[in-house]
Amino acid sequence: MKDTRRTRVVLGALLVVALAMITIDHRGGDDSPLRGLRGIGATVFGPVERASASVVRPVTDTFETIGDAPGQRRRADRLERENQELRERLRGARVDEDKSAQLQRLLGTAGMGGYKILAGQVISAGQGFEDTVTIDVGSRSGVRRDMTVMSAEGLVGRVTRVGPATATVLLATDQTSSIGSRLEGSKEIGIVQGDGRRGLGGQSETPLRFQLLDAAAPIHVGQRIVTLGSQGQRPYVPGVPIGVVERIERSTGGLTRTAYVRPFVRFTSLDVVAVVVAPPKKNPRDAVLPPKPKPPATPSASPSARPSASPRGDDPSPRPSGSRSPSTEPNAGD
Repeated sequence: MKDTRRTRVVLGALLVVALAMITIDHRGGDDSPLRGLRGIGATVFGPVERASASVVRPVTDTFETIGDAPGQRRRADRLERENQELRERLRGARVDEDKSAQLQRLLGTAGMGGYKILAGQVISAGQGFEDTVTIDVGSRSGVRRDMTVMSAEGLVGRVTRVGPATATVLLATDQTSSIGSRLEGSKEIGIVQGDGRRGLGGQSETPLRFQLLDAAAPIHVGQRIVTLGSQGQRPYVPGVPIGVVERIERSTGGLTRTAYVRPFVRFTSLDVVAVVVAPPKKNPRDAVLPPKPKPPATPSASPSARPSASPRGDDPSPRPSGSRSPSTEPNAGD
């Protein structure tokens, strides 16, 4: 279409008419004189609008999605970080709860023995040939060399090296470890020695050995062992539980016996421990040992399992006529 003066006049007139119709229709509302014309327009142009919208909407949505993608990614990253923080908090709460339970048990054990303790946590294990662990308390907290280290279950070992904030503990399982010990009940004295936590001595399941000073003294499987105590209460205080006798071997000559001991402490999963910074005022003896497990109840014999008797109380086997029961036979001296 050529841009002429006449064309511009026609377009201006149509624009004026359109504006007038819009104004009249808007002011008239539902009673507008152009209501019918509006309905005809909707009927004619409605399908065209719907078709145009169905074609244009996917393209519009695509552009909106592309434009909003960075924001969606940022929201997803934020939600992921929040979820990770919540998981860490939950895991931390569970760890704190477990450590609190371990500490409560440890305080109970120390209270029974009368030990003054300083709680700490195992932070690393030794990498050399020694069975050692490192704990997170040191000289600044009052830890000294040759102090007893225990857990809620029993003896862990003794302090061998001390730094300002950490200390090294030689475990009772180390092959160089030698602990004066006492048998539960009989009070017989002996020596507990480590057989190597890594199974170097071939007894990885029972990494402790116990030998009595008196080779003829009685000892049996199931007896428990506690520390005897050292001179000056260092490196070992008395009464700390060590373990249970699992088997006993006699030497070839029969002069000595070696008992293999299962320790109360699981040395491969040490966590919360305590350094005994002050010994008990009196020897606790066996007071710190846990209660003995009750033996399983044996079911009593049911009446139906008992042998049935003859209705007359006689032996059911036939007897020769005139014979007597052995209980009524006269003795030779009568």
